[in-house]
Amino acid sequence: MRADLAVSYGEERLPRYTSYPTAPHFSRAIGADTYATWLAEIPTNASASLYLHVPFCREMCWYCGCHTQIVRRDGLIAAYQRTLGSEIELVAATVGRRIKVEHIHFGGGTPTIMAPEAFAELMATMRRAFFVPPSAEIAVEIDPRTLTADMVEAMRLSGVNRASLGVQSFDPVVQRAINRVQSFEQTASVVDMLRRAGIQGINFDLIYGLPHQTVASCLDTVRRALTLAPERFSVFGYAHVPDFKKHQRMIDKSVLPDGPARHDRACAIANALKEAGYVQIGLDHFAKADDSMAVALRERTLRRNFQGYTTDTSEVLLGFGASAIGHLPQGYVQNEVPIGAYSQSIAAGRLATAKGYGLTDDDRLRADIIERIMCEFSADLGAICARHGAAAEAMLNSAPRLKSLVSDGVVRLDGDRLAVAKDARFLVRSVAAAFDAHLDAAKQLHSRAV
Repeated sequence: MRADLAVSYGEERLPRYTSYPTAPHFSRAIGADTYATWLAEIPTNASASLYLHVPFCREMCWYCGCHTQIVRRDGLIAAYQRTLGSEIELVAATVGRRIKVEHIHFGGGTPTIMAPEAFAELMATMRRAFFVPPSAEIAVEIDPRTLTADMVEAMRLSGVNRASLGVQSFDPVVQRAINRVQSFEQTASVVDMLRRAGIQGINFDLIYGLPHQTVASCLDTVRRALTLAPERFSVFGYAHVPDFKKHQRMIDKSVLPDGPARHDRACAIANALKEAGYVQIGLDHFAKADDSMAVALRERTLRRNFQGYTTDTSEVLLGFGASAIGHLPQGYVQNEVPIGAYSQSIAAGRLATAKGYGLTDDDRLRADIIERIMCEFSADLGAICARHGAAAEAMLNSAPRLKSLVSDGVVRLDGDRLAVAKDARFLVRSVAAAFDAHLDAAKQLHSRAV
């Protein structure tokens, strides 16, 4: 990996391209009526994936970029869970049939903040509203500091088979600086509980670019994490946007690493994981060679959605909860962000859609190109453009940012075939951005490229 490129491109703020166009471009022109029409138009042979957002935590982690709030009263959580159930029933009724669901993902916040019986009730509601086969992947994001044995049992009985644990860093100095003190022993205990319950798909989330973080502390975190042998790792760069996430002002900006230092830490983590036998998946995921995500990479079926890289091939993602985003063939929809506004809509029997985006033919073409670049570090522009009835030459002419990427050795063009150089793959977001027709209007909202 070339450090000179990290200096040249690393400070640019770019999307992570979990969607295209990205959320800052959503408009209130798309509302509940549009979403209802789109739901009713879902093809009869389509399957769907479900995302449920639980926007509550017991304590605020200062690095967090999610839509969440601190809650002490369990009654608020219980009321929200009932609202989620009502929304599931409302959406299913609008679809008009019991659509097949292959993937369910609980995100947050801290989804396991719900009472175990409430979680089980919510899963039962989904199974009544949708057809969830035994083979479906059901994943839950977990804060190891608050998970209980009763919740693990509820997850087991509900068919959960994948758990994503927030680790971030095991360095106590870093943990104190981000207000997330979590011992290795806590994490190891949770992994043991999950595996004893038969939940074998274990993911760890790590973050680089945190305050006081060093290459040595990153490597120590990886070394400890490897002793627990998770099936997957997600390794994200910290996005410091205190103008939009006020709690991030608690982090001392002067002790955050700059672009080249972030690059060093990212490289150290990636190299250590690959040396341990994990396969790098796109920009920021790593998986054991026999994991389904590594298989999807080899078979070129890997996809990218709001949860990052995924094996999910469904064209329909239904989002539930405050701020949740959904994706249908026609475009994107997002629920009301304030929990009160979201809950009021559902209580009134209305879909809680606050804004969205209707896709154009050009958006679909560019989304296809960007997804292939993000997933495979390459794109056959001729083949992709042909599928969309477009000309590769016109697409290349509409991407002036490519010129400098090619001249700097980041990208190689062989006719209509584009490939990111192996030593420049950490800049894959910069390459994807070359095909983003909406980029400049929202750069300030995104994280640094490195």
